[in-house]
Amino acid sequence: MNNPWSRWNGKPSSAKPSGKRVRSRNGLLCPAIGFFLCILLTCMTFRALKLHQDQEPTLSFVERNGTHFMVDGRVLYVSGWNSYWLMEQAVEEGSRARVTEIFQTAASLGLTVCRTYAFNDGRDHALQVSLGIFDEIVFKALDWVIAEAQRHGIRLLLSLVNNLQRHGGKGQYVKWAWEEGFGLSTSNDSFFFDPSIRSYFKIYLKTILTRKNHLSGIEYRDDPTIFAWELMNAPRCASDVSGDTLQEWIEEMAELVKGIDKMHLVTVGLEGFYGPTSRPEKKDVNPPEKWYGELGTDFLHNSKTPAIDFASVQIYPDKWLRQANLSEKTSYISKWMASHIDDGEKELNKPILFSEFGLSSKNKDFDTLHRVAFYKSILDNIYDSATKGGAGAGAFIWHLLLGGMEKYDDEFGIVPGESLAIIRLLKEQACHLMALRHGKNLAQTTAAIC
Repeated sequence: MNNPWSRWNGKPSSAKPSGKRVRSRNGLLCPAIGFFLCILLTCMTFRALKLHQDQEPTLSFVERNGTHFMVDGRVLYVSGWNSYWLMEQAVEEGSRARVTEIFQTAASLGLTVCRTYAFNDGRDHALQVSLGIFDEIVFKALDWVIAEAQRHGIRLLLSLVNNLQRHGGKGQYVKWAWEEGFGLSTSNDSFFFDPSIRSYFKIYLKTILTRKNHLSGIEYRDDPTIFAWELMNAPRCASDVSGDTLQEWIEEMAELVKGIDKMHLVTVGLEGFYGPTSRPEKKDVNPPEKWYGELGTDFLHNSKTPAIDFASVQIYPDKWLRQANLSEKTSYISKWMASHIDDGEKELNKPILFSEFGLSSKNKDFDTLHRVAFYKSILDNIYDSATKGGAGAGAFIWHLLLGGMEKYDDEFGIVPGESLAIIRLLKEQACHLMALRHGKNLAQTTAAIC
């Protein structure tokens, strides 16, 4: 290749001095060369920026093949976490950095999916300020969260309404309907059976699914950054222990989502309790108190709904076994997980995600080492299922937050910089699952990926 700089190679001229004073050619050339270098460096800088943009993670849609999640023809095992606060923190410019920081931290650990709220009904920084009325500023905050997740190679499992009062939930819909004069009942369970409330929730679903992200220009239903939709966090309808009311709601809402969004997976958001249609041996897996089987939910029946792609289960032994010691809780949860993974393989032919797990810091004689041991047992159960090609598809710790976020803390909150043993567990699990996905041994994965 010819050297474009050869004409300025600095070799002495063979011409003899004329004796006349002449203006040095360098006086003209130096500014010209400087200008040319400036243009060249500018172009190179823009090219470097373009290359950096091109290197941002490109995500594909998550699909399902029987009991497995699939991405680009390979099985995806989920290393997940909960940070329900992302949208709310993204509303204010001063707190957005927290969202970026938690994504950066999670990505450095190899975590792949964050479960978070895509709702806030009638509270501070509400997305839905009243029935069918939305705050564009908060919607733009959710846009930003999705775009920021994509930038860090993180997918989002977006929950669409709460059974509990946090961030409004089903009770806020009922309150609005009653105040407007068309609600059938003040019971929070009327969320599931009141036709008017169901219609307003459908408006919310359609608004979310067809929202065009103002940053990417992509409608949510077309954005592969979204891992899946969760219809409700921990639904219960104890006013109808038969489970029929909740089942009808699940079928109606799941079919609506699938009718609008052909690309994303859908789950109910269940806690995992077996209900009236379950076999006696399955009901025996429920926590000891009888009422856990009388909440209007039915894990198997609800999860068999055709428009539901995968099942979700939660793990909170402190709430279920209040007098048990750590060993008893660990033993029980191993049976709880094994039963649901078995359901995924033999009854449902669908993946099982453990969407929340936690051990309370309010336990008598709580020790961080107890939490480490308990969490390790959960992650080990997932890994054991994955190595056997089972339905245990992943688990989400409840929950990660950052220092200075006491408002969002509960007895389960984990601050990465203050919980190094837990963070080490999460990273090790992510590395193990990545090794399975990429067909590498752990040493290769640790060196190449983790």
